Amino acid sequence: QAQLAESGGGLVQPGGSLRLSCTSSSNMFRHIYRMAWYRQAPGNQRELVAGVTSGGDITYADSVKGRFTVTRDNTKRTLDLQMDRLRTEDTAVYYCSACEAFAYCRIYDPTNEMNIWGQGTQVTVSS
Repeated sequence: QAQLAESGGGLVQPGGSLRLSCTSSSNMFRHIYRMAWYRQAPGNQRELVAGVTSGGDITYADSVKGRFTVTRDNTKRTLDLQMDRLRTEDTAVYYCSACEAFAYCRIYDPTNEMNIWGQGTQVTVSS
């Protein structure tokens, strides 16, 4: 089972940028069906931010389209999230997730028990 490690969170002013990186320990990273970034703000449910399938299909939450860019690198075994034009409402703990098999990962679902999670990294957008 893959282990995931996130890095790159921090404090940034509104309008600023941050880049998150997730590194997988799995030698089968290129075959992991869904890699994704989720986030969870206090009092809110965990929600999808962006995801990439093993076939390269990319999905973004409507709230981040045009501001965030997700990149999957199968050689480096990484999933990066470039976040630009950050807003205060982007403040949350961001989690990297892997859902390995197509049969169990038909959709992006934060409640899917088959998801593997990183430890999370805090992103705070505040002036």
